[in-house]
Amino acid sequence: MTQKQTEKLANRHKTSISPRTPVYPTMSVMKNLELILPFSIAPAGLEKDLLKAMETPSLAKLIATANTTLLMTGEAFSKALAHEYLLAGDLSNIDFSNSPATAWDTMQSKGITPQSGFWFSLQPIHIHFARDHLVLMDQRRLQITNEESRQLFDIAKTVCDEFKMELMFGDSLTWFLRCDSWSGLKTATIDAACGHNIDIWMAQGEHARAWRKLQNEIQMLWFSHPINQQREENGQLTVNSVWLSCGAGKPSKGTKAIMNHVSKGDVTNDLSSPIETSSIVLDALMGPAMNSDWSYWLEQMHSLEKDYFTPLLQALQKNELQELKLICSDARQIVQFKLTPWSVRKFWVKPSLSKLFAVKAV
Repeated sequence: MTQKQTEKLANRHKTSISPRTPVYPTMSVMKNLELILPFSIAPAGLEKDLLKAMETPSLAKLIATANTTLLMTGEAFSKALAHEYLLAGDLSNIDFSNSPATAWDTMQSKGITPQSGFWFSLQPIHIHFARDHLVLMDQRRLQITNEESRQLFDIAKTVCDEFKMELMFGDSLTWFLRCDSWSGLKTATIDAACGHNIDIWMAQGEHARAWRKLQNEIQMLWFSHPINQQREENGQLTVNSVWLSCGAGKPSKGTKAIMNHVSKGDVTNDLSSPIETSSIVLDALMGPAMNSDWSYWLEQMHSLEKDYFTPLLQALQKNELQELKLICSDARQIVQFKLTPWSVRKFWVKPSLSKLFAVKAV
C-alpha cells in the first residue's frame, strides 16, 4: 500500500462515526422538571369529542412515549382535589376526610410568619341559593378587587375580634383565622366543594356549630353592604359568605416547593436555574373544567401546547432537559407521565393522547 493510500485510510478512520453511537450537544446545565397540570384528564363522557378537537401534537408525542404511573386515586367525597393533596406532600398517608394542613405554608408564601397557634385559611366566597340547596360558586369568578376585599376583611375582623379570634389579611382571596380550640375541625378546600351542594362539604366536628355562628355573623353584616349592592347592580356575584379550610398548627414538612415564575413561550429559559429539580403548577385548565366550559378548556390546552409542551419536547430532543414529569389530574386521580431524552427518540411510537384519555375520569 502506498503512503498516499495509507493516509487516506487513516483520515477515513478518524472521521467515521458508528451509526449506533448517538451524538448529543454538550450542555452545561441538566434539569429535572415537574409540570403539574390540574384537570388535564378529560372528563367522563367528553373524551371522544375533546380528543377530536385537540390540536396538540407535542403533547401527544410526550404522552405516547412516556412511562405511565398512577400516583393516587382519592375517595368519592375527598375533602380536597387530587393535586391539592399532591402539593401538600406525602401521597402515601392522606386523610381524605380532611383538607390538607397547609394554612401555615400558605401564610408564609404570602410573607406572613406566624409564631404560634392553629390557623385556617378563610376565604370570601359566593354561595348560590338554588331551589332546595346551596351551591358554592367558583371563587375565581368573584373578581374581587383588593380594595373591596380590604373593606370586607375589616368588617369580618370586627366579628372575629368579638369572638376573641385573630384574623389576618393575606390577599384579596385568602385570609387567615387563628382558633386554637378548633384544631379538631374537619374541613374541605374551596375548590373541592366548588359547584356542589355545600351540605356535605361544611366543616364537621365538635366546634362546627361555633364556626357556623361566626360565619352567619359575617354573612349578615355583608348582606346589605354597599360593596355588594354595587356588585349586584354591576351584574357581579355578591360576596356573601366565607369558607374555612386547611387548618394547621405548624408548617408542613412535605409541602412541594413550586417555582413562582415561568416565562410563557420560553419555558426553557427557566432551566438555567441552579435548582436541580423544579416544579411548576399550570392551573389554566382548572377554571374552565370546574365551570364546565369545555370550549375554553380546549383554548387553554392549545395555549399550553404552544407555550410549554412544544418547547419542552424540543428541550428533551436537544438533550437540554434530563427528565420531564407531566403530572396530570382530575378531581380524584393523579397520573404521572415520565420522560427522558431517550423517551422521545422512540421513533416507532405513534404520537397519541390515548394514555391520557384512557384514564377513567371522575
